[in-house]
Amino acid sequence: MEEIEVPAHFLCPISLQLMRDPVTVSTGITYDRVNIERWLFTCKNNTCPVTKQVLQETDLTSTTPNHTLRRLIQAWCTINACHGIERIPTPQPPVDKTQIVKILNDAKKSPSTGRKCLRRLRSITLQSERNRSCLEAAGAIEFLATIITKSDGGSDECDEALSILYHLNISESYLKSIVINNGEEFLESLMRVLKCGNYQSRSYAIMLLKSIFEVADPFQLISVKQEFFTEIVNVLRDHHQFSQQASKAALKLLVELCPWGRNRIKAVEGGGVSVLVDLLLDVTERRVCELMLNVLDLLCRCAEGRAELLKHGAGLAVVSKKILRVSHAASDRAVRILCSVCKFSATARVLQEMLQVGVVSKLCLVLQVDASVKTKERAREILKLNARAWKDSPCVPAHLLSSYPSS
Repeated sequence: MEEIEVPAHFLCPISLQLMRDPVTVSTGITYDRVNIERWLFTCKNNTCPVTKQVLQETDLTSTTPNHTLRRLIQAWCTINACHGIERIPTPQPPVDKTQIVKILNDAKKSPSTGRKCLRRLRSITLQSERNRSCLEAAGAIEFLATIITKSDGGSDECDEALSILYHLNISESYLKSIVINNGEEFLESLMRVLKCGNYQSRSYAIMLLKSIFEVADPFQLISVKQEFFTEIVNVLRDHHQFSQQASKAALKLLVELCPWGRNRIKAVEGGGVSVLVDLLLDVTERRVCELMLNVLDLLCRCAEGRAELLKHGAGLAVVSKKILRVSHAASDRAVRILCSVCKFSATARVLQEMLQVGVVSKLCLVLQVDASVKTKERAREILKLNARAWKDSPCVPAHLLSSYPSS
């Protein structure tokens, strides 16, 4: 397509790419369906991207196919096939709410056709943003949640329903309705998937749990059972079997849950600290490292978490190693972890280990380089707090010891 100029009216005003399924809104502007539906349904806009006029209510539920323009584009593609232009296929008409309701009713009437109906729903879900919006409006979310709730966590129907729910990108209001209508039963069913499901279903389950707990009320956050944390940590332990998206979801879920009630202790008892330290030894991706240090910081705010960190042979060393090597945010979290240890768990053995593994040298270096003000303040506080044990130590190089703060 680089060898031939595409007529301007064949290009979508949003993507500036050749339109494959042109649709026209009430302002008279034509867009490619996938782009305008993303604008309307995912980004929650109600204006025309070109004219900025508020669109009519009908545009927010359905758009008008521009068959004439689509045929012109197809004809142009055929004429220019010698230039490597592929003819765009005739798009399938979008489904409406009535069709989806019929599929749901068929599935409820005859369990034998349930799997076929689920495959049809999945196909509809993956086609467009508008289809996903129609599925929500038709009650598909409640139907899928019921299938998952009634499952033992490892059935094909449950796997299919989980896949559809994940790809629906459920809105906040519908997530809340799942929690209100299905509540504890639905969360327990996701726990069964985390225990017994295949890796793909466990990925969907952990990502759904993250989304659900982001909109949960404080009581639900406080009431999370110990086994939840064990299974979340198991996802991190088996991270090589999961996508990075699922691993990040597990970390974000811990960030969401750990500040509430006794959840820090539950996460520590689930093996969270040792798993995070092991992962930090090899992690290279910046955002993942920041999330891990964020969770570890939360866990080290309780005595049990600090004890687990100190019990791990590489605990203090790996936290120190991440300072000034990843990002300002990672350095800040790592210094906060060391600050918690020094304030509340600093035995003579711990202070000596900090000297030996280079923690003290790294803190002195923080004072000399471009770190955030807060990070420098915490580093200075730690060094002052333990000046008697560290200030004259031969373990700290002279050029770093010169920046040791005076008490």
